[in-house]
Amino acid sequence: MIVDLGYVSKVIKRIIFLAISILIIYLVFKLSIFYMPFLIAFILALILESPIKYCMKKFNLKRRTSSIIIFLISIAIITSLLIWGITTLVSEASNLMQGVNTYIDKAYSSLEKITNNFEITRLHLPTQVENIIQNSGNEFFDNITIWIKNALAKFIEILTQIPTIAIYVTITLIALYFICVDKVYMVDEIEHHLPVSWVRKLGTHLREIINSLGNYLKAQVLLILISFIICVIGLYILKIVGMNIKYPLLIALGIAFIDALPILGSGAVMIPWAIFSALNGNIIMGISILVLWGIMSIAKQFLEPKLVSKNIGIHPIFTLIAMYTGFKFIGVWGMVIGPIILIIIKNIFSTLIDKGVVKAILER
Repeated sequence: MIVDLGYVSKVIKRIIFLAISILIIYLVFKLSIFYMPFLIAFILALILESPIKYCMKKFNLKRRTSSIIIFLISIAIITSLLIWGITTLVSEASNLMQGVNTYIDKAYSSLEKITNNFEITRLHLPTQVENIIQNSGNEFFDNITIWIKNALAKFIEILTQIPTIAIYVTITLIALYFICVDKVYMVDEIEHHLPVSWVRKLGTHLREIINSLGNYLKAQVLLILISFIICVIGLYILKIVGMNIKYPLLIALGIAFIDALPILGSGAVMIPWAIFSALNGNIIMGISILVLWGIMSIAKQFLEPKLVSKNIGIHPIFTLIAMYTGFKFIGVWGMVIGPIILIIIKNIFSTLIDKGVVKAILER
């Protein structure tokens, strides 16, 4: 049998290239986590790019002047929100920490009240099975209590590390200033130190990635921010009119995080909450929460086509796989980062994917 060494060599080279590319993506991801303040600054710079260009065009200003104006306005908004957010979150989380056992007991009593009409003995199960079911319910609430306590304790610990937070925020803001003001100079410097062929190839890939991923991130950040604002205002209104909502900012933050996860959304929290409130006898609160969720959903459905320039072209099953993979490797934040990495990989290997990965590697 004659072996075509040229073909084998070509296939090996393609496999090595693919492996090196994946390794580089992994290293870039690790470096992104290490240099998180600069990554956040870059994302914020992408968001501020449109206002900067608008200011330049509208008032006939130079980029530096326009960038400084937008930067100062952003600083004022971010600083005000951080001061209000941190103080409110520390207060709400501390109060929730102190009364978590009481709230779990109330939830357990409410669940018992809802299930009073359903007697497990009607199923004629063996006594051992009935005991297991009852014990499992108690164990579930015990585990929930422990998990909430640990999560809140860690959350408060993070929020109370003011000096560390201040350092991260300061570095992020300084980096944001330089990226906004000296963007052109920074791009020229990068091009100056790289070979021309690299600049062309990297420029093409980076433009595609920044356009798709940048637009996607900007759209998602704005959609989540709008949902969060509507949610927090709605919950504070419900609290003012006398409904039993003691931690509006903390709840809105949790709903915003769930809303940030692809496939899932605010309804994953608000619909069960509304149903539970209604079954517990508080029908008005259940309806109010559903109305608030409806307003958030309508706003999101109306704005999403305008903010998202085009479909990223990834089937939900692959997004779900990316979320699960990210969760297994990183934890909860991996559910957000996983789909982002998937978008980057799709853009980098778009030609390979269009041809068919195995076909492109093994074809002559």
